[in-house]
Amino acid sequence: MTQPTFDAHGPMSRPFDAPTVIRTKRDGGVLSDAAIDWVIDAYTHGRVADEQMSALLMAIFLRGMTGHEIARWTAAMVDSGERMDFTDLRRDGKPLALVDKHSTGGVGDKITIPLVPVVMACGGAVPQAAGRGLGHTGGTLDKLEAIAGFSAEISKEQIRQQLCELGAAIFAAGELAPADRKIYALRDVTGTTESLPLIASSVMSKKIAEGTRALVLDSKVGSGAFLATEAESRELAHTMVELGTEHGLVTRALLTDMNRPLGRTVGNAVEVQESLEVLAGGGPPDVVELTLALAGEMLEAAGCDGVDPAKTLRDGSAMDHFRRLVSAQGGDLSQPLQLGVHSETITAPRGGTMGDIDAMAVGLTVWRLGAGRAAPGERVQPGAGLRIHRRPGEPVSAGEALFTLYTDTPERFVGAMAEMDGGWSVGDTAPEIGPLIIDRITT
Repeated sequence: MTQPTFDAHGPMSRPFDAPTVIRTKRDGGVLSDAAIDWVIDAYTHGRVADEQMSALLMAIFLRGMTGHEIARWTAAMVDSGERMDFTDLRRDGKPLALVDKHSTGGVGDKITIPLVPVVMACGGAVPQAAGRGLGHTGGTLDKLEAIAGFSAEISKEQIRQQLCELGAAIFAAGELAPADRKIYALRDVTGTTESLPLIASSVMSKKIAEGTRALVLDSKVGSGAFLATEAESRELAHTMVELGTEHGLVTRALLTDMNRPLGRTVGNAVEVQESLEVLAGGGPPDVVELTLALAGEMLEAAGCDGVDPAKTLRDGSAMDHFRRLVSAQGGDLSQPLQLGVHSETITAPRGGTMGDIDAMAVGLTVWRLGAGRAAPGERVQPGAGLRIHRRPGEPVSAGEALFTLYTDTPERFVGAMAEMDGGWSVGDTAPEIGPLIIDRITT
C-alpha cells in the first residue's frame, strides 16, 4: 500500500509512488521539488527498489533535466547524509586552505595521485572524497587500493587529524551523499553513465558534502569522455560551476582533452607506478602538464599565493608528502605493485609513425581485462591494465611492442583484444594533436 507523503504544511495533494515519478520523466515531464525530494529519500532508505531507480535513471538519461531539476536533485542527494565541516580546523593558528579537485572521468586519468601531494607540499589542505571506477573510466580508490594495505575507509576523526597534520585525506564518501553512492553503483551497470544531469549531480553532491571551501573541476572532452561533444562537456562544466557557487564553494573548471589516454598506462597498479614516476620528477609530459595546471588552479582558488607547484616535483617534497599520506592510511610503498600475472603484447604490423590511440577503445579494453565492474560491488583486479609503449606521433618499427595488456584471468584477453581492434593505427604521418587544456571556465 502506498503511504501518503507529507510536506511542512501537511499531507500532499496526492501520495508519491515510484511508477508515477518514472512515467512523469519518461514522458518528458518536469519533476517537482517534492517529487525529487521524495524519490531520493525513498531510494536511500530502501522504499524504492533498484529496478525502479534504474528505470528512472534511464528516463533521465533519455529525457534530460532542467537546470532547476538538477539543482534540486543535487541538494536532495547532499541532504541524504551528513555534511562535513572543517571550518574549525587550524594549522599554525590559521584556518586550513581547503581545496579539492574532481575529474569527470577519463582513461589513464591518474592525476589525483600526484596532484594531491603537490598541493599538500604547497600549503593546501585537500579533503578528497574519491570514487571508484565508473563504466570505461578508472576510479582513484581502485587505483590507490593497488598499494599494499592502503585503505580509504577511514574515520571522520582520522580525516580531521590528517588534514591538520599532513594536509590531505583521501577517503570513500561513506555517509556523504549516500543516495549518490547507491545511484552511482546503478549507473555503472545500467548504461546510464553518460548523462549530464546525473554526472553533475553526482560530482557536486559529494563535493558540497565533503566540506571543502574551493573546488577545481576537470571536465573531459573527446572520445574517452562521458559526454560525446565539446558543447556538452562545456555545458557540464558550467552546470557544475554554478552548482558549486550556489552552495558557497569557490568553483572553477578546466576543459581538457580526452581523445587519447593520459600518459602511458591505463588500469590500477600500472597507473600508480606512473604516478610515482611523476612524483619522482619524471613521467609523461601530458600527465605532468595537467597535474601542474590543476595544482595552480587549486592553490589560487584556496588563496595560497607565491608557491611553485613544479618545484615540489623537482625537490622531492611532493613525493615525501605522498609517502606520508599513504603510510597514514595503512599503505606500504615498499611492497612492489603487482601487475596481472598474465600478459599479452600487441605488436606493430609495419614501420612508420604511431597514429591516434582512441581513449574509449583503451578504456573498454582495460575494463574487459578486469579493471572495472560489470555488477554493483564487484571487485576489480589491482593488476589489470595496459601499458602504451608508443604514443601518437612517435616512430614505430615493424614488429615492436605497441601495447602490453595485463590480467589475472587470461580468458579475458579475447574480449579485450577485440575492444582494441580499430582503436589505434600506424601510418606514414603523425596525427594532429590539439592542446591538452582547451579552456578555463569560472562562471
